[in-house]
Amino acid sequence: MNLAKNNFYIKIREYLDFSKILYNKGLYRQSLKFLKKSKTIATYYECNTILLELIEFEKMIESQHITRSGCSRSMDLSINSNNLIYKIKCKNDLSNLSLELYSLYLKVGYVRNEKDKIFIETYFRTKIPKFNFYQLGFYEKLFFYQANIWYHYIQQDFLMCYKISFKLVRFFQNKNNIKYKKIIPISYLKGYHYLLDSLFCMNFYSEFNSVLKQFEQEISNGDIIINENTKIFIFIYKYTNRINKHYMEGSFSIGIKKLIPSFLKKFKIIYKKMDPHYIIIFYYKIACLYFGSGDNKNTIFFLLKIIDNKRNNLRNDLQCFSRLLYIIALYESGIDEYLDQKIKSTYKFFIKMDDLFFAQKDIINFFKNLRKSYPSQIKNQFRKLKNRLVKYYDHPYEKRIFLYLDIISWLSAKIENKTVESIVKEKFIKNLKK
Repeated sequence: MNLAKNNFYIKIREYLDFSKILYNKGLYRQSLKFLKKSKTIATYYECNTILLELIEFEKMIESQHITRSGCSRSMDLSINSNNLIYKIKCKNDLSNLSLELYSLYLKVGYVRNEKDKIFIETYFRTKIPKFNFYQLGFYEKLFFYQANIWYHYIQQDFLMCYKISFKLVRFFQNKNNIKYKKIIPISYLKGYHYLLDSLFCMNFYSEFNSVLKQFEQEISNGDIIINENTKIFIFIYKYTNRINKHYMEGSFSIGIKKLIPSFLKKFKIIYKKMDPHYIIIFYYKIACLYFGSGDNKNTIFFLLKIIDNKRNNLRNDLQCFSRLLYIIALYESGIDEYLDQKIKSTYKFFIKMDDLFFAQKDIINFFKNLRKSYPSQIKNQFRKLKNRLVKYYDHPYEKRIFLYLDIISWLSAKIENKTVESIVKEKFIKNLKK
């Protein structure tokens, strides 16, 4: 079966059209020959919706005309039709569940409390269809993997995300499924991105670096079909994970120097075709990169692109934490004339977004009280905040803040009179030696 790119859809329809023309001329057996060709292609590429249409047409011919195919053929068609309806329903239910979970993540981000967790668990349990995994086709399994990745990702269970996304990438690389890398390359690219993001969130640097090299090698080898759609996603995933690599290494300044100029040049060309969600993520990631390098002016510049965005119903979590980092950057830059006003507006925004939890309260109260402290007391105030926040490292929900903001490294830098970059680098080198 060697049909270029997605031309098999055209070929299936072409054979079906020929079959209908022949049928209308009363040439039933000739019609069935073209229908068989169409079914062969549709079966090979698991185009189940079209395949059901073909079988229904064949059933109509068999039921109305003597084609000498016999009773057993009619039974086979009936069984095949029922199997396809089962698969189509599974695919539809699983793809809907995956999309709905993704939409929930776009709205609020990770689970924030027990109420969120119970809601997600109940939602997933009631929506996922009952099926035998081994009876599923490629697309049903694909959406099963995707739905499970989002389910665990929203709950911050990155180990399970890693395990499932690893299976998803290997699933595409299976010799029986390699053709789908060319048919639906974006789903394959997303599988790689899920895998890399899970490794980043768990801070597994060595494996992250290895997978990133594999990912970029596949792209450069031409293993991924390059078209306008894949160009956009390759751009998004390549730069997202390269930035993440600099975060892990603490090489913020190198990232600014080597990565950002090429990123901004390509971003200006492609951003109008990008989803607003990815644009917000990039603004936040670049702001964090600048913050890590000590460039608070550019940190503020990119954060304001998020804060001033009129679409503030998207990624409420990033909207909130952008404002928190904005206060820190204002304080660091010495532009603190309106800091009290910004602190108040940030507090109100967190309440509005229903995202004001203990860690956020501690940070906001810290800044509210910091201006009342004597210079000799300030370092001790940083130390007290750090001691309070580190207690949240293992909290199932409060630890969420550390996924958005490496505030502990910033506090350590203030206490030890070092840069954020040097603190993160020291931690990175220490972890490598373990």
